Parts: sequence; structure tokens; C-alpha cells
Amino acid sequence: MRTETLRDFRVPVTEPAAPYAVSTGLPDEAPVYGEYPAYYEDAAPAVVPPQPGYAPQPPAPPAPPVPHHDQRQDPRQDPRQDPRHEENPHGRPQGGHPHPHAHADAEPVHATTQGPEEDDLEGYTPTFRDLPVIGRSPLGGPGDTVQVQYVPQDTAGPGPLYVVGDVHGYLDELVTELHAQGLIDTEGRWSAGNARLWFLGDFTDRGPDGIGVIDLVMRLSAEAAAAGGYCKALMGNHELLLIGAKRFGDTPVVSGAGTATFQAAWLLNGGQRTDMERLQDVHIQWMSRLDATVLEEDHLLLHSDTTAYLDYGDSIEDVNDTIHELLNRGDVDITWDLFRKFTKRFAFRDEETGPQAVRELLDTYGGSRVVHGHSPIPYLLGEVGTEDGDESRGPEAVDGPHVYADGLAIAMDGGVTMAGKLLVVRLPLSD
Repeated sequence: MRTETLRDFRVPVTEPAAPYAVSTGLPDEAPVYGEYPAYYEDAAPAVVPPQPGYAPQPPAPPAPPVPHHDQRQDPRQDPRQDPRHEENPHGRPQGGHPHPHAHADAEPVHATTQGPEEDDLEGYTPTFRDLPVIGRSPLGGPGDTVQVQYVPQDTAGPGPLYVVGDVHGYLDELVTELHAQGLIDTEGRWSAGNARLWFLGDFTDRGPDGIGVIDLVMRLSAEAAAAGGYCKALMGNHELLLIGAKRFGDTPVVSGAGTATFQAAWLLNGGQRTDMERLQDVHIQWMSRLDATVLEEDHLLLHSDTTAYLDYGDSIEDVNDTIHELLNRGDVDITWDLFRKFTKRFAFRDEETGPQAVRELLDTYGGSRVVHGHSPIPYLLGEVGTEDGDESRGPEAVDGPHVYADGLAIAMDGGVTMAGKLLVVRLPLSD
């Protein structure tokens, strides 16, 4: 196998380097648009100790210039970074705690080069300082560029498969769990080689930094691909809700419970104004392109525990294509109908009808188990939101996914919005 030399990566001074760009419940109809009872909105947020490596860092002093002819000089990168990590100026958001890593809008950090004089190009071997330097902040953010490095991988097959439950803006908890599973390093970079990681949707709302979560997932997608693995995501009902609130605002829609608006529904379901202020077109485009379902190693991955997916096609490809086409129409009523259907829940919970509902999905789309988020495990266990309306007691501790419906369904929402656990789990389960 040929190994590239530095000559293969030369960047001539006559052709400036371009910056690296990464392409990167509602129950059936009532109550109006609140997914959870008041218990969820009032619950104290999870307290997570500060993680090493994520404190704001002051910019390093510029490196001294190095003559291009001195090949013995130690290779260094341009230390210029984007250190703008500001404390949330709005204090404690609804349903969460202030997050120390909220990013201000930043201009892209452009690549820089330093090369030889024009007449020295013949026979020239560049040093590392002549290669493009691409800046980025530890957790990613609007305007950041991403430095990725290709790492050769074993071609024997794909790496291990992981899934992540609903994050809902809890960036610190997500970083903690990803690091605990060995998926990122202490600086928040992808460190899992050819592993495969799927997020089950619901990145924003209720927690303090939904946009920071989206930025992290987008960046990890690029870094994982460069390492021979991948990091992908499914569309949740809160992605549909945020898209609708941004696109349609207070435009009225007719629902089964009366006239509503996306803006009102978004706020009622934990929408954070700081997220809306930082929401950019690139975030909307990324969310709009997410698939609704996928089959991975005999696991049918979904966001919602509903059979509403069957309304959109008889194959996974048909479902994803149909939902993308409907969402791209830009019609408020069509988008509302998508949101309403994917906010339904509990289709698999009943001991008599639940297993059959799961089998209907598996018979149509394939797989032997459904893996979903959306409905918090304490809900499924009847610990909160009971039918008799008893909200006096809190949920028991969640320490892992919940297997139910005759073993056919795996629930992944650990209830992080109610001081529960954000779940990052390797599949298949050991049960």
C-alpha cells in the first residue's frame, strides 16, 4: 500500500487554500400541545460535575515565524482558535441549568498557509507549517470549521453499534456519556474509529443548549466519517416542532383541539428562546434532511413509539422519501400533521395490544426489535403520569434501556428532562 509523503499534500502559494467546509405527547388530540404533565416542567435538572477539558481557554500567543528553509524546526500549528465560550446571559432556562459552553455566533475561521517563494517550488518538500491550519472550538459551534484526520481502519467489517436516546439540550450530560462509552476523548473529539453511532432524535427544547447539541452531532458526523465510522441521527418530533416554529411562527393551524400555532406549541413543549436566537439556516437544513427510520443490524430504529410510520410507506425508503417530500413543501398544515402524528406515543405499552403493534412495524420494515426514544422510561413503567393523575411521587432511577412488549421493543429515553439518565447504549443488548 502506498503511503503518502508530505509532497502529496503541498499547497502552492499561487493557489490559496480554501477553508474546509463540512457538508455536514401529544396524546392523540388533547390536551392541546403539552407532551408532559407539570411534573416534567417543574422537576429540578440533573446536576452534572464539570467535565475536564471543557473550560473556556484563553487564546494562545502567536507562534514565532519559522523560515521556510529551516526544515529542522519543530512542526507547529497556528494556535489561533475560536475561544468564545460564553456563559448563557439569560440565566437558568426553562427545564434546565445554565450551560457554560453556549457559543456566540462566530465568523468562520479560514485556513491559512505559509509556503516557499515562487522560485523555490521546484523540488520543494513542505514542512507542516506549510499545510492548512483549520481552527475549531472544543465542542463545535456556529461558524466553526472542523479539522479531521484520516485514520486507517481495519477493513474486516463495521465497528460496534451505539444508540443515543433523547438529549433535549443537555449538552454536558451528552458529553459525559459519550466519553464514558469511549466515543469521544477528553477534548470532545471522535475517538471511536469505525464505530457507528445513531441518535434517535429530539436534540432541543427543555434543556439549556439544544443548538450546542446539534453543533456537536454535526461535527462528530464529519470526524467519524474521516475515521472510517459514522455518526448519524433520526428526526424526532421536536425537530419538526422547531422547524415549524422557525418557518411558520404564529401562523394559525387547525387541529383537533382547536386553532393552534407552532410558536405556541414550541414554547409549551419547552422551547428555549436562546436556541431560537442561535438557530441558523444550516441547522434547519440539517434537521430537514434527517431520516425518520433506519434498519441497523436487525434493529429497527425509530424516534417515536407509534405506528404512524405506516401511514407514509411500505418500506423504509418510502417512509423517509415521503416525509422529506412533505416537509419540503413548506406548508404549515402538512408540517403540523407530521408533528402531530410523530408526537403520539405508547403504541407498544399495553400488554395485550403492544406486541402486535411492534410486530406490524417489524413485518413491514424488517428487523427483530424496535429501538425508540420519545416516551420517557418512567412513563412506560407507570411511575409518573399515571392514569389516576397521581403526580405526587417522582420516578425511580433509570440505569439502562427498558425492554418490553414481549422483548420486541427497547425504550431509550431515560428521562434526562426530569433528572433522569441520558442513555448511550451499545447494541445488541446483552439480555
